[in-house]
Amino acid sequence: MPDDETQLAPPQPLLRLIENLARFHREHEEYYSQAPLRQAGELQARSRALKSLADRWSDVQAGEQTSAIAFAGTEELNAPGLAAASGILFMEGEGEPAELRTLKREVGLLADDNEQGGAWLAQAMEQAWEIAGGLAAYPALADLLGERHRIIANDWQSAGMQTLVARLLRRGLDLLARVDFSPAALRADLRGERKAPAYLYSASELFDRAADLIAESATLVHENERRWRMFRARVRELQRVGQRPRE
Repeated sequence: MPDDETQLAPPQPLLRLIENLARFHREHEEYYSQAPLRQAGELQARSRALKSLADRWSDVQAGEQTSAIAFAGTEELNAPGLAAASGILFMEGEGEPAELRTLKREVGLLADDNEQGGAWLAQAMEQAWEIAGGLAAYPALADLLGERHRIIANDWQSAGMQTLVARLLRRGLDLLARVDFSPAALRADLRGERKAPAYLYSASELFDRAADLIAESATLVHENERRWRMFRARVRELQRVGQRPRE
């Protein structure tokens, strides 16, 4: 006759599945507790570049083309130290700096990644929630069901944050699209209403909030590490109990 502990445990095939999920998803989340922090730092650096330009253009007086030589730097449009920090350099006879185009393209890709990742994770948590509810039928796991549901809740919240990050980034890009970054257009703006700095400040604020949410999302995922470890340890113990020879 099976002992009471075996009767309380899920069947071995289910335990093997749960152990697999606990092992591989813990490893997967170890990556996603770190990689987003790098993304947040890179996004903050892009935001700071926009603020540096906005600060410069808020005070500087518009000049004239300072050199007939193409590719000479524009004296008043370049923020001090920004070319060395970010590569963004406004040059005479040129249009929007290539580095600004790269900045916007990379932010767009980050928005795409967060939108797709958030949608995938939300769908996965829908399924995980249903599976976790079924585990309530096994008393041997009853004391860990709170831990398992907390993992799901953290990931679900992270999914929502990723979706919001994508929205913030795209709205910031919409604001940047309203600025003509050619030197001639910027000088005309500096002589007029100075709209460009306002758009850059607002875009950078949206990027800042997106960076904060990316970091918060990574923190939520990082909180799961111990819970995954506890859950897997219990499952492995139940597997060993179920594999003991019966007397």
